Amino acid sequence: MNDRLRSLQDLQTLHRELRIRQRAEEERREREAAQARLLEQEARIFELTVGPVVKMPQANRVLLSGDRPAPEPVQRMLDEQQAWKQALSDDFDVDSLLETDDTLSFRRPEITQESVRKLRRGHWALQGQIDLHGLRRDQAREALGQFIHDSARRGLRCVRVVHGKGNGSPGREPVLKARVRRWLVQKEEVLAFVQARASDGGSGALMVLLNAT
Repeated sequence: MNDRLRSLQDLQTLHRELRIRQRAEEERREREAAQARLLEQEARIFELTVGPVVKMPQANRVLLSGDRPAPEPVQRMLDEQQAWKQALSDDFDVDSLLETDDTLSFRRPEITQESVRKLRRGHWALQGQIDLHGLRRDQAREALGQFIHDSARRGLRCVRVVHGKGNGSPGREPVLKARVRRWLVQKEEVLAFVQARASDGGSGALMVLLNAT
């Protein structure tokens, strides 16, 4: 009788363990499915807000890569978008921070002149770009803030920002050119920027060096 009781208890214990394992496996699969859905939602938000990011050819340039950070919750990304829109000011005094060269380049105090020269020569591979043509001021400001943040978070080091030369604007003045410089200086992810070479857009674009996280 005792042997039968022990056998029954063993079977019950085994059954409970199997159920626990089964529940754990189901929970793991649910977590993985939720993570996959979250990544897909984040990708859609990025594409809708910024537009497609073009991967540029490597062409004998130094490519610095970093570990990809963990994805952030969608609500946090939406909250940050609103914060960027409010934080980037059109009234920020950028003139005193720009280098006094003919292209009005910019660099943080910890960035050397040699790094700026390398950026101007195309030392770092171009890893992405955003084209702000056709966007209204508020749209361009929000799109640029999101693009810079996400590019740095994805580990990109060198990107291009196309603001245009103003050929189609009233008075042929580049509407976004000064504003883009003003916005970029306010982004802590931006280490330096210079006017692009003629082959990369010339006076209608900036090459930006990021502090990839």
